[in-house]
Amino acid sequence: MPHDHSDHDHPHTLLPSDPALRVKALETILVAKGLVDPSAMEAILDTYEHKVGPHLGAAVVARAWTDPAFRARLVADATAAVAELGISGRQGEHVVAVENTPETHNMVVCTLCSCYPWPLLGIPPGWYKSDAYRARAVREPRKVLAEFGVTLPEGQKVRVWDSTAEVRYLVVPMRPEGTEGMDAVALAALVTRDSMIGTGLPGPPR
Repeated sequence: MPHDHSDHDHPHTLLPSDPALRVKALETILVAKGLVDPSAMEAILDTYEHKVGPHLGAAVVARAWTDPAFRARLVADATAAVAELGISGRQGEHVVAVENTPETHNMVVCTLCSCYPWPLLGIPPGWYKSDAYRARAVREPRKVLAEFGVTLPEGQKVRVWDSTAEVRYLVVPMRPEGTEGMDAVALAALVTRDSMIGTGLPGPPR
């Protein structure tokens, strides 16, 4: 339909193309209009950049690897178990831990949106929210895993867990071989974010 407005009249054309600059520009606009409190925004960004994230999930996994009693509590009630380590908060109210074994490899997806245990793993990666991952993880999980560089033994089955607003999942990967003498701190350094989603494996011992 005809209109007389040139492209420069649309607000989105005033934003830079670089994603980081676009975010900063939007933040500036929201603050200028009084829609957000700058101090509150900085507190939220600081929390998700420095206080929560995969390092907390890695600490949980390493504790489970080294403490059988904690591992049992984690499997029985992950929400309560991670709270023992001071980990809690929005998007992490109801967490279920699923363990990888030689027989079963677990993988997490959210088929409806991008439900994710933020307090344990931080901000979800872009691919986790993509339509392709959400559809293909259920339909062809082995092929998706292969694209992430994970090739499973023929006899190991894949179980896909659908995360929801009510339940979020943490994959406890298998402890790498050759790590028997390592403590929890050293072990946590081997645990990757993707290994706690199920699209990766822990790193080898250094």
